[in-house]
Amino acid sequence: QVQLVESGGGLVQAGGSLRLSCAASGNMKRAYVVWYRQAAGKQRESVADVTNSGNTNYVDSVKGRFTIARDNDKNTVYLQMTNLKPEDTAVYYCFARLDGLDYWGQGTQVTVSS
Repeated sequence: QVQLVESGGGLVQAGGSLRLSCAASGNMKRAYVVWYRQAAGKQRESVADVTNSGNTNYVDSVKGRFTIARDNDKNTVYLQMTNLKPEDTAVYYCFARLDGLDYWGQGTQVTVSS
């Protein structure tokens, strides 16, 4: 069983930056990890993902602004968010698939003011 704990959310002005962290209780070296977000009244969407080999993908709306990165020594996956926009406001969730099992974090709120 793996527990995921997100941190780093908060309130920031448009154009600002935040770095979200997803810390795992176990070894994440082989995990496929996704950052999702869910804005009020909208469906949850995948924002960025990273494979166990380090390949990354991003939704078009965040390309060039967000960077997903993993630190296997710390069992942590980061989401560096720059040039934030009000439409980035959402609860951000960390998801991991490891050995056929899926894990979710509790979410962290990101609010971007205009």
